[in-house]
Amino acid sequence: MDTPNPLTDEELAGAATPGPWHVRQLDDDFAISLVAISTVPDTGAGERWPDFDHRQIVAAALVQQPRHVDVVDERCDENANFIADARQDIPRLIAEIRRLRRLLEAKNPKPEEG
Repeated sequence: MDTPNPLTDEELAGAATPGPWHVRQLDDDFAISLVAISTVPDTGAGERWPDFDHRQIVAAALVQQPRHVDVVDERCDENANFIADARQDIPRLIAEIRRLRRLLEAKNPKPEEG
């Protein structure tokens, strides 16, 4: 059975907006409540648009009014944390997989072809 080619760093996370990512609780007259994933940390002030830079937002886990982004189980905060953490965690997980593969290869070297 052929082993597929490993994913490249670019395929994994390199093409995404650089991290770290953070969860921000924002607000405006239209969204009412906006749970966003951002390239800058939350200030705790619940900024209202236009007092936050929309170019810092990489994703939204909740846009309450109108209900453009929502989830039936109402876990928007948990989902936002998962998405934000994934930006940092996926490269770490890939590094660990590569480290473990190197250990396996060192323990079980491939026979020389000849």
